[in-house]
Amino acid sequence: MVLIDTTPIRQRVSQSAVITSKGGISVLVFQAMGTVCRVSVADASSVGVNAYFQAVLDWVADFEAKYSRFLDGSLISRINRAAGTEWVSVDEEMERLFAMCQELRFFTRGVFDPTALPLIRLWNWKANPPVIPSESDIEAARELVGWSKIQRKPGAVFLPRHGMSLDLGGIGKEYAVDWVAQMAGQYGIENVLVDFGQDIRALGKPPGKPAWHVGLEDPKQPGTCWASVAATGVAVATSGDYLRHFNLGGKRYGHIIDPRTGYPVDNGCTSVTVIAPSCTLAGILTTTVFILGPTEGFELIQRSFGASGVISGSTGRFITPKFNQHLVQILQN
Repeated sequence: MVLIDTTPIRQRVSQSAVITSKGGISVLVFQAMGTVCRVSVADASSVGVNAYFQAVLDWVADFEAKYSRFLDGSLISRINRAAGTEWVSVDEEMERLFAMCQELRFFTRGVFDPTALPLIRLWNWKANPPVIPSESDIEAARELVGWSKIQRKPGAVFLPRHGMSLDLGGIGKEYAVDWVAQMAGQYGIENVLVDFGQDIRALGKPPGKPAWHVGLEDPKQPGTCWASVAATGVAVATSGDYLRHFNLGGKRYGHIIDPRTGYPVDNGCTSVTVIAPSCTLAGILTTTVFILGPTEGFELIQRSFGASGVISGSTGRFITPKFNQHLVQILQN
């Protein structure tokens, strides 16, 4: 059994929570997992809304306490500290997440790799002044990256080399969105929109409308939307580097790293939005497509069951045919 002290995180998350009601919609807003989390429930008169909101706060806090690499007491941090030293016990939930990582790594042909943290740390876009890592440092970090290097057995995991480390940030928040949306049914709630930092899952619809409307941020003008989409029974996720990047020597370096090369993505993409049956799939597709670029990325979306998307870049927007079915309004080109 894996024991994690979740009390401090539960307190922090609960203290940040605010609930408002307007127009038949109750909205819970709180801070968790490094972002603003918002849960909107259209069944505002349901007796289960308050209980659902409390369950959401508790579950998300526990999830962060267990899987955040930024928390020393998390299970992920335990695994990373034990790299090259010892096996670490894991529970059934983490086993499921690892199995999901294995499947998604195969699906993305290695573009998605939860062991890429050594590279992510190397490219610190927050550093002031920013520093470009040397080729030797990049190659040394790449030696520590590779999902196939992880050793697993029932109930335990081992990172065989000191310096190896896991980061479930590529699927963690999206997995949480899916779980929180599914939890609504346990409280008799059918109409809910879960939005954790632009990772969204929509079930049912708001009062008087056929679907939830989701705005798509314009990477050229952050804070404004270029379009909105109708979402019901689907997830919407967006990835981009237009907010997190640095410029040095006349060149722009984004925060999204290609684990295959060890360098930030530089293919003309600025953002990718994908609509898919689950937020986990939508999130994986957005990051993978962003790394692959407009041509290969567009083809991957087209091949993915139930998915559609739009790729924004320096040469314009590339919209899959099925994505047009969700567009409600194009606000600007």
